[in-house]
Amino acid sequence: MSSKFTCSFRCIDVVTVVGLLMLTVTIGQAAELNPAAVIYKLPDQIEWKGTGGNRSAVLVGDPEKPGLYVVINKWLAGNNFSRPHFHPNDRFITLLKGTWWVGTGNKFDPANTVPMPAGTFVTHFGKQVHWDGAKDEDAIILIVGEGPATITRVEEAK
Repeated sequence: MSSKFTCSFRCIDVVTVVGLLMLTVTIGQAAELNPAAVIYKLPDQIEWKGTGGNRSAVLVGDPEKPGLYVVINKWLAGNNFSRPHFHPNDRFITLLKGTWWVGTGNKFDPANTVPMPAGTFVTHFGKQVHWDGAKDEDAIILIVGEGPATITRVEEAK
């Protein structure tokens, strides 16, 4: 083996080691963020509330008061659905994880729902009857709306 060939491999080894060390040092250092510029919550810091087949967490605002709000809802697997209802204002929803099943009208029938895969954007128009939930996997949705976000149940069709 020529010394030129051996030197090339040694140089590549040195560059690789130095690059990995720089990456390790960069990953190991946590930057400090100015809380006047950015605040955040890590997943384990989100306070989920609720019982039964649904959990929710308010991220911004207060859905019970006038003004902008952002809520994250988790529908748990196991055919957990809301019943037919409507809200007074439009709601803008992004499906973050899982499959979310959506139905419209006052006839509750989970077999007659449309699957929304992760990444789907949905608008629930104000005063329009709908219902939704999860079937065989959890569904996590992000809801942005204008409060107050009341829920009005409707009489179900037979």
